[in-house]
Amino acid sequence: MRTVRFYPEAWPLHTAFVISRGSRTEARVVVVEIEEQGIRGVGECTPYPRYGESEASVMEQIASVLPAIEQGADRQTLQDLLPAGAARNALDSALWNLECQISGETLWQRSGISPVNVISMAQTLSIGTPEEMATSALALQQQGATLLKIKLDDHLIAERMVAIRSAVPKMTLIVDANESWQSEGLAARCQLLADLKVAMLEQPLPAGEDEALENFIHPLPICADESCHTLADLPALAGRYQMVNIKLDKTGGLTQALQLAIQAKAAGFDVMLGCMLCTSRAVRAALPLAPDARFVDLDGPTWLATDVEPGLEFHCGGINLAADDGQSVSRA
Repeated sequence: MRTVRFYPEAWPLHTAFVISRGSRTEARVVVVEIEEQGIRGVGECTPYPRYGESEASVMEQIASVLPAIEQGADRQTLQDLLPAGAARNALDSALWNLECQISGETLWQRSGISPVNVISMAQTLSIGTPEEMATSALALQQQGATLLKIKLDDHLIAERMVAIRSAVPKMTLIVDANESWQSEGLAARCQLLADLKVAMLEQPLPAGEDEALENFIHPLPICADESCHTLADLPALAGRYQMVNIKLDKTGGLTQALQLAIQAKAAGFDVMLGCMLCTSRAVRAALPLAPDARFVDLDGPTWLATDVEPGLEFHCGGINLAADDGQSVSRA
């Protein structure tokens, strides 16, 4: 018989995180602990209001399947108990971790993915004035970042991008508009980004308005984020996007994320691996997806004033995994 605990946590950020939807000063997560045979597995999710989620709704979903989990439901059964989303991710991640603890395997071994020692990743540049963003871009480059993910809204696009490109003329840049643009003028904006040698544009249009992406030749790859949650979304993305952003909080955990990555690649999409604002617990659960991703965006914990202990070893632009066993997720 298992015992299950779940509870919310709030993690203050060291700097406000600003995107087109607003500003955040803390990461609010829900943690699940599943104990069996005296061994505890831990998972974490970030409820996302954009997807109709809150701490209360996620914990209500977890509570609804508590009897089944306590009676031994496995990860495959879980896929039928809850829909894709943050609640299922927290439970799925905890079950993966529990399996690893009981079997003595690392998450890499359990998932069948060859481990890596270092993961290169994007550092996110949140929205500010053109001058602020250019200064931040240069500072991140000087600290060792090689890939910047630039958050934009619907204002000062050319001014911000020209200032950033002038500050870091050789750095790889990707842009995330978080659904804030409209179809009018989209082709011209994409050409501007291509002229500035931006490597990829993420989710420029609101989910559900993707048909406009079929109406022009893309001068740079476009990635689906809010428009791609699960395998069921892939058919509608063909001809509109060249890449999909996989996040465990969208797929409902690593179990389905691994399948989405396989099917997306088979359908001709490149894969980006992303995360929400979260602790190292959530990032560690997603690591098996990193080696095959075209871009990795797992810097959520680097925005925290303090991370969970023991956390992953982040440096500007990457994660050092040489000393990480892929199992440890003890909460602070």
